[in-house]
Amino acid sequence: MTDKKMTYDIDEMPPIGEALVLAYQHLFAMFGATILVPILVNAQAGEEVLTIPVALVSSGIGTLIYILCTGAKSPVYLGSSFAFIVPVAAAYMKSGLGGAMTGIMAVGLIYVVVSFIIRAVGEKWLEDLLPPVVIGPMIMIIGLGLAPSAVSQIGLTGGTQMEIRVVIVALVSFIVTAVVMTAARGFLKIIPFLVGITVGYIVAVVFGLVDFTAVYEASWFAVPQFKIIFRDYTPDFTALITIAPIALVTMCEHIGDHTSLSNIIGRNLIEDPGLHRTMLGDGIATFVAGLIGGPANTTYGENTAVVGMTRVASVKVIRLAAVFAIIVGFFGKFTALVSTIPNAVLGGVSLLLYGFIAVNGLKVLIKNQVNFDESKNIIVASSMLVLALGGAAISIVNGDLSLTISGMSLAAVVGILLNRFLPEESGR
Repeated sequence: MTDKKMTYDIDEMPPIGEALVLAYQHLFAMFGATILVPILVNAQAGEEVLTIPVALVSSGIGTLIYILCTGAKSPVYLGSSFAFIVPVAAAYMKSGLGGAMTGIMAVGLIYVVVSFIIRAVGEKWLEDLLPPVVIGPMIMIIGLGLAPSAVSQIGLTGGTQMEIRVVIVALVSFIVTAVVMTAARGFLKIIPFLVGITVGYIVAVVFGLVDFTAVYEASWFAVPQFKIIFRDYTPDFTALITIAPIALVTMCEHIGDHTSLSNIIGRNLIEDPGLHRTMLGDGIATFVAGLIGGPANTTYGENTAVVGMTRVASVKVIRLAAVFAIIVGFFGKFTALVSTIPNAVLGGVSLLLYGFIAVNGLKVLIKNQVNFDESKNIIVASSMLVLALGGAAISIVNGDLSLTISGMSLAAVVGILLNRFLPEESGR
């Protein structure tokens, strides 16, 4: 572990003025991605499943839970996970809000169970269960599976009439995001999607694509529309298999982010506070998010980048950012303004975002030097990609009981089984 001096270490607190600025940086770093998740889930489902205010509040509460579980020894912010966009939308369409939220809570419980197993026997078994040849294609599937949604939002789907205003706004959003990703320096480079959305939104306003009615009608203060278990929905386990397997992918993301952050701050977070405690915090945070109608949580690489850029690893700053996120969730006019972002803007940004997710899966394969001269690796990866992107589904019906596993979930299960039971290639 490298010893890199932090300007403010984990247990230190910057002067209040500096702390406020740093907390806002963390908030902005996670903001673009966190607000996109409910928007994109709703677009996939065709109905309102998640709301932006609840997503913000649940990310803030989740981060505070994580800090508590880790004994304030890990400067990590939790936000909404892109990995669950398609599964949550699919679960909602199959079983309603109860199915979607039950799935999210189940993911949280899986994390909790895994944290206890790690505490008892270590994490080697998890690495054996989920090698790069399985994780890489799963991440690629997440991005590529969302690609049709981005193309549709831009208005370039075959058979539809192209509207020039929509295409121009999408193009501006795309180009600005791409330029910021490649040419920007400092903090701007960490928030390319937020910059792209902002500039694209301004152009959309100029072109008359934004309706401000919801903003005018919204109050300054508004309690988020929390969806409380047993009040607004009842647990429904029929779509559980649709969401639960995705936890396997996000657990690897969790480990990767904590390993990366450990290298930045010069402390081994996998050992102290320990992977079992970080996984426990992430799991309880996700479970609570499901209880109140929020999206599943995940560690945010953007905030890891903020720590690296500012050299500030203060958990107190992260805690302050979490409180800010909760407060922002109660600003009615602000969240109403965010809800007016047109599809053209989202499509332009998502064109890069979804591709970015898919390429990250490719990077996992390259970084870990997965050898595709070996037939076993080809079979595992190709089977996963074709099954998920081809829309494969397996249904088991026994009387009134029906179990369906499809898409990413099916690909994950098949990939794990093939990797586990296919023999290694014999020498040539």
